[in-house]
Amino acid sequence: MENTEYQNTENQEINLAKIENDFEQRIDMVDLKNSLQKVKEEISKVIVGQEDMINHLLVTLLANGHVLIEGVPGVAKTITAKILAKTIDVDFSRIQFTPDLMPSDILGTSIFNVRNSEFEFKKGPIFSSFVLIDEINRSPAKTQSALFEVMEERQITMDGIRYPMNEPFIVIATQNPIEYEGTYRLPEAQLDRFLFKINVGYPTLEQEIAIIKNQHQSRVEDKTEHINKIITSEELKKYQSLVKEIVVEPQLIEYIAKITINTRENQFLYLGASPRASLALLSASKAFAALRGRDFVSPEDIKEASFAVLRHRVIVSPEREMEGLTADEIIRQILEGIEIPR
Repeated sequence: MENTEYQNTENQEINLAKIENDFEQRIDMVDLKNSLQKVKEEISKVIVGQEDMINHLLVTLLANGHVLIEGVPGVAKTITAKILAKTIDVDFSRIQFTPDLMPSDILGTSIFNVRNSEFEFKKGPIFSSFVLIDEINRSPAKTQSALFEVMEERQITMDGIRYPMNEPFIVIATQNPIEYEGTYRLPEAQLDRFLFKINVGYPTLEQEIAIIKNQHQSRVEDKTEHINKIITSEELKKYQSLVKEIVVEPQLIEYIAKITINTRENQFLYLGASPRASLALLSASKAFAALRGRDFVSPEDIKEASFAVLRHRVIVSPEREMEGLTADEIIRQILEGIEIPR
């Protein structure tokens, strides 16, 4: 009897190994995983901790989306984005949003050329593959709206002429959650242009000590000058195409839909997530699987992506918000209330 049970267990392990081998042979994710690991190593030369933020930024790259990073000053939001941009061989531009910034300051403008008596379009800083927007809520609604339109359409039209964005085109925006004087709140109706909203917290005691030691021992003025380029533009586009091919089982697609539907039916939420959230959750889950070297999505990928995908797409009811209930807590309750597919 014991021998029979042992043989059954052994057979199950062999079958599982065969399945895993089949998965490995289906899509080769080794190069993608190794490249992203090297990117992490480059970032870790300067940044201590913040693993969640770094993983979410890499997932944003793979999913070809945009990301909003929110955190108090000094938690490495901007420098992490700058270092990530340096690891990728693409055009990079940084735009500091201010109250007097106009749409033409980021999109570009037509200038009259005296030599040929014609107007010529001078492209603005938005025409880069990797765009860092600092303090996005510092600019008025007109400028924010122009940016959101480019993020969604990935093109602008000026004087009847269409100008497509570079590919890949990724926007990383930062904002400060504690200072609202002189700021313009981002409209909820347009926030879902961002694939993720990442909340960045303070480092732990051990991480704080490591940060201080690194600064004390450093003899370099610019800490980012020794960052190496790891991924080319063509490689990034290839990785983004691979992510689209990742397998998602039907029960996991249903799981994603149930999560989104539950946000609309939750009594603690004034506004639930739209179908765009379901699509974002699908893309993000595929990218999380790719980040781990898998070519199939697991329930854990979906759960990990849910918080950053949904927290800026739902609105907590005023009564619950006054009680201190946050969107993340409600999302956690929703996830705990839905049976995980097996």
